[in-house]
Amino acid sequence: MVNKGIYVTKKKGVTFLFFGSYRNSCISNPEACGPEGVTFSFFWKTQDQQAKLLPASGGRVISSGFKICSNEGEGSVEFYTRGNAMMKWKASFSPPGPYWTHILFTWKSREGLKVYVNGTLNSTDPDGKVFYDYGDPGANLLTGTEGDQTKRYVNGAFDEFVIWERALTPHEIEQYFTAAIGVQVLLPSTLPWSLMTTTTNPVLPTNAYHPIITDLSQERGSSYSPSTMLGYLQNVSFSLPNKSLSENTALSLTEAFLKAVEDFMLLSNWIDGPEAPLVFSSLIHTIDTVMAHMSHNLDEDSLPLTVEGSSSVADYAVVKMHPQTLNISHYRFPSQGQSYISIPSEAFAGKAWITIVGLLYHNMHYFFHNIDPMDTKIAEAAAYKGYMISASSYLISIKVEPLPKLSYNLSGSPLITIQLTHKLMPRQYSQALNKSNRVHLYCAFLDYSNGTGIWSNEGCVRESGDLNYSVCLCNHLTNFAILMQVVPLKLTREHQVALSSITYIGCALSIFCLAITLVTFAVLSSVSTIRNQRYHIHANLSFAVLLAQILLLTSFQFSPGTLPCKILAILLHFFFLSAFAWMLVEGFHLYSMVIKVFGSEESKHLYYYGIGWGCPLLICVISATSSLHSYGESGNCWLSLENGAIWAFVAPAMFVILINIGILIAVTRVISRISADNYKVHGDANAFKLTAKAVAVLLPILGSSWIFGILAVNAHALVFQYIFAVFNSLQGFFMFLFHCLLNSEVRAAFKHKTKVWSLTSSSTRNINVKPFNSDIMTGNRPGTTPTKLNTWDKSTNSANRIDLSAV
Repeated sequence: MVNKGIYVTKKKGVTFLFFGSYRNSCISNPEACGPEGVTFSFFWKTQDQQAKLLPASGGRVISSGFKICSNEGEGSVEFYTRGNAMMKWKASFSPPGPYWTHILFTWKSREGLKVYVNGTLNSTDPDGKVFYDYGDPGANLLTGTEGDQTKRYVNGAFDEFVIWERALTPHEIEQYFTAAIGVQVLLPSTLPWSLMTTTTNPVLPTNAYHPIITDLSQERGSSYSPSTMLGYLQNVSFSLPNKSLSENTALSLTEAFLKAVEDFMLLSNWIDGPEAPLVFSSLIHTIDTVMAHMSHNLDEDSLPLTVEGSSSVADYAVVKMHPQTLNISHYRFPSQGQSYISIPSEAFAGKAWITIVGLLYHNMHYFFHNIDPMDTKIAEAAAYKGYMISASSYLISIKVEPLPKLSYNLSGSPLITIQLTHKLMPRQYSQALNKSNRVHLYCAFLDYSNGTGIWSNEGCVRESGDLNYSVCLCNHLTNFAILMQVVPLKLTREHQVALSSITYIGCALSIFCLAITLVTFAVLSSVSTIRNQRYHIHANLSFAVLLAQILLLTSFQFSPGTLPCKILAILLHFFFLSAFAWMLVEGFHLYSMVIKVFGSEESKHLYYYGIGWGCPLLICVISATSSLHSYGESGNCWLSLENGAIWAFVAPAMFVILINIGILIAVTRVISRISADNYKVHGDANAFKLTAKAVAVLLPILGSSWIFGILAVNAHALVFQYIFAVFNSLQGFFMFLFHCLLNSEVRAAFKHKTKVWSLTSSSTRNINVKPFNSDIMTGNRPGTTPTKLNTWDKSTNSANRIDLSAV
């Protein structure tokens, strides 16, 4: 066939590599090649991995011909014929990175399409399929970009494009690749066009692996994107020559390749991405491919052979030996440490020689921290849909050829024993220790049977272990790790109904009681003993709790994730914080009355309102602004328990509880001391009763009951949940009980108000109504000496007396 020229032309602003017109030739119509087939060969490299379509292809497929393209990290060859039936064959391969890669493909009508990468068969499509969309019926064979010209294309290069009018044999392909990279060999007489005109004298290298090792070393430090770097590593694994290598060469190749893997792992933008598990399972498969290649091609002249070492990526070992040389009952990798794989020697019985490849990865488990259970083959994990899985141990890998004889039944023998120490991150450890969660630990492995690595636990069982380590038994070899899934415990239906009933009834009662409390304070506000700072605090506390209880009952009617639920969650956060803040104000005010007086009445009034309403508002604004997604999303209209947002409520609540407990202890000591002195001087046995009453009043008002709420969340003890449900839902009732029903001041003021109303309604104007004063409060008869205790009586006999009506 006459070469009619290869030249560059432009059509509509696009550059094409033009092969001339080969109408009715084997090249333009592969069916004309007959049974001999056809071969296409070229070198290819790209400088950019971001494009959707590479600029080099077998053209717009105008007639019978081919197309080479890359799309989203996958390279492919498409081959077309147009005869009695229009057919298409397609084979995929990993596209090249920024280095020269040899691509060669052959086609025969009986064998279909075969693609070779760097001299090694990579993928095939023996059957093809019927294809109806050919495009224009021209006969020119073009190479160039196609499709929408507004798209961005890859900046790449092609070289040594060669076509044979027959399909080369695998041996000839290997010979041609070896010659093309610089090794002089004798080729058959049917030479490709490019070799007919070559005048170079290639130099024989000392080692076929040396260029790859050199290239791996030179690529270190290059600022490539993660996808480019991963493609580069994958292509290296595919392009390793099928040549024997010595121990030193194998060690050098392993070190250089693992250093390149380390560079890839340092590209931190992969760490938190949702695609990280898939990407790093592909990386592990690539490492396995390289290590398996070395184990297959180690020199066999001096068995046994051992290549082992350690890098920042993994500890590794490649062993080739006669199993008879094993003088121990088990082969263990690694030989030291708490994480290892052990294979019983009986599994090697009858083998003339064995090759073992082991890898213990140091940091790979960090990249498998957000695995969707629905993307695994672990049935137990998939049952808890929505609860993500994380690797909680080192990843360890071992492969043996020929395959060892292992028991099919996990209860039989021999089996592989895998012991792995858990490597929990702080968040995982905290979740595991929380008794409100159930921890599931799975002995899992990466299953590549469908082409991508999917976690599975088939053929493995967790025999023993605790939160620190796991021991697994498996009947196969691959990459292993311990996966952890944390699932919150759920109450039984009976307990859910009981707790819900307590909450509804208690909240309804509290709302009713708090409403009566606020109405009572409003009606009695004209009475001098009620019109003071202490009752202002009581009223604000009651108002905050009232709104919180109403919003809590309302929130049960909305589904999580909706806008109303999110708004209610923010309001609940604010009013519950306000309730705590006013509980703190109650403590401060009591402290100022009993122990230390500070500030004027007016200044304390401003401070109290700033604490009671201002501080909760500030906390809620900061929390809602920084993590709005944490409100009303996880199961209820409240703060999320998963990402730490709950601390915007728990931390202030714990602060208030601790401060008020301290105030309670201090005030109780003062009251006890005064009551004891009163008993010694006056023989008044009721003084001790006053102490007990003060403690009983302070405890629910100052928020100590919320301790049970924190215990219910963190310990998940059922008794604490019931105690918290009762105390929290009945908090309004307690306030009404102690601030109204059991408060002597309120009762006396109410009697006085009732008497005033009665006198007013009788229209008796001439009756002299005695003013409501301290005599009524103290119960003294007219004409007797008042016995009302002032806040601090300066007389000798009552130096330590206080007004216990404050409590």
